[in-house]
Amino acid sequence: MKAQENFSVNMNLKTEPTDKIDFNESSIGVLFSKKINAKNQITNTLEYSSLKVNYELGSFNNVEDLNQFNKIQNTFEIKHEVSNTTKFELAITPSVNFQRNLDASDFLLFGSFDISQQLNSKTNIKLGVARSAIFGYAKFIPTLSINYQMSEHSNVLIGFPDSNISYSNNIRNKFSLTNSFNGTFYHLDVPNSSYENTTKASLSQMTSAFEYERNVTKNWFLNFKAGYDFNKKYNLLDNDNHRIYDFNTGNGYILGIGIKYKQ
Repeated sequence: MKAQENFSVNMNLKTEPTDKIDFNESSIGVLFSKKINAKNQITNTLEYSSLKVNYELGSFNNVEDLNQFNKIQNTFEIKHEVSNTTKFELAITPSVNFQRNLDASDFLLFGSFDISQQLNSKTNIKLGVARSAIFGYAKFIPTLSINYQMSEHSNVLIGFPDSNISYSNNIRNKFSLTNSFNGTFYHLDVPNSSYENTTKASLSQMTSAFEYERNVTKNWFLNFKAGYDFNKKYNLLDNDNHRIYDFNTGNGYILGIGIKYKQ
């Protein structure tokens, strides 16, 4: 499970029901990584996801056209080793977030830049900045993580926007407790007739979850995820990211399953 991942394909299904709205997402991703020389490595990840939104009958007006959203994004990452203890990481992520009809105006550019420093044999710290949509709209955010290798079998990552504690009792099993801030938004094909000036549907939440990954065979992995979404928000926004309408979804649990082939 700790082997270098040079190529992988993964498929995931996820459901996030709340009191009056259910969110169901399916996604597929393809990753390719290559070490160019002793100091440089490139990684490219192409991903597609489809989000379907089901509303409780009679709870909301005129939401028939707000039931499906799509996202295609490609992340190109360069890692450069400055020294044995210092690394630079640059990621460029063009993305198109759309409702049904893809248009040039749906194009977005995200990315990040990080500096990683190995403090000792067990501790690594990473500082950086990213342009992300984890709060439901495009924004520059600081990133920070401290990674500590507790033992050969366990690891702790504390940071923002992601933290986790992982444990492997053998080479086939990996257990993780994760916490992450995550979100995205989608451009609407046309403004919703009931909510004037709306141009985007926005989602954001903080997710705490338990994950289990099983190495079924040499190259095939299964992943199971169960958790809870806190501070979940589903809003309609205008061009300036002002909130036009709040669906007040409330919090809810999350269940996911995935399969990955890697070599």
